[in-house]
Amino acid sequence: MATVLESNKTKIAKRVIEVFEYFGPTKRSATVMDIVRRYDRPQSSTSELLASLVEMGLLYKDPVSRSYSPTPRLATLGSTAQPDLLRDGRIYAFMDRLAQSTRCGVGLFGMVGTHAQIFRWSPGADQMSDGVESGASESLSGSAVGLLLLSTFGPEKARKLLWRLNAEAAPEQRFDYASTTQRVVDYARAGAATGEAGFVAGASVTAVMLPHGLNERPLALGVIHPGTASIDTEALVATMRHELAQNGTSEPFMLPHVGMPLMRAI
Repeated sequence: MATVLESNKTKIAKRVIEVFEYFGPTKRSATVMDIVRRYDRPQSSTSELLASLVEMGLLYKDPVSRSYSPTPRLATLGSTAQPDLLRDGRIYAFMDRLAQSTRCGVGLFGMVGTHAQIFRWSPGADQMSDGVESGASESLSGSAVGLLLLSTFGPEKARKLLWRLNAEAAPEQRFDYASTTQRVVDYARAGAATGEAGFVAGASVTAVMLPHGLNERPLALGVIHPGTASIDTEALVATMRHELAQNGTSEPFMLPHVGMPLMRAI
């Protein structure tokens, strides 16, 4: 019985998060049926859930259109416990501008257990961004950004975790242990990584670590771009590091004044 109850609690929590993650720059409001169709949920329980979130002050309800939208309280949940870079939204504004200028999706990545997860996603104009959302996760060994995050563990702990991940992986997901371990060492030395995205088939990611001390747990900023495109990854890394270096000031993130060609001609 305890297992069943715990499972039900998990399902309820998941449905609440789904509602919150539905909203975005292009989806500022939602009806009950929008949520029902998007997540294949029962209409009656979805109506009850949205009504409860309105009572808690997390959603507004428009009495005319009968649509729901987030309140400022939802935007501030947990924000006060975050470092300034995240709390004041500067990094999110930069992510949006970087996605616009590169036309590629930009993600803020962190670790959840043995997975890399997209904590925040700024979609780009390219089709590669379609289907990628905040909350998506991938094994640490399944993407370059996951290996970059793993590199913060230190060589010994990283090697042990890679061995465990390889041993527990399905046969088709196993990797070359020696070469992957060397990649982790190289990424740790560089503080940046370029390689398979993992979250999108055929895509690559170029990522950098956020400066040490900004958060108790490691975070990475990464751009997911087509694997076949000719990307100036060095310029991309330099641009991200330039902006992250400004985190100690009160100035908003700005792209460099000197045009930096991130995309080479194909």
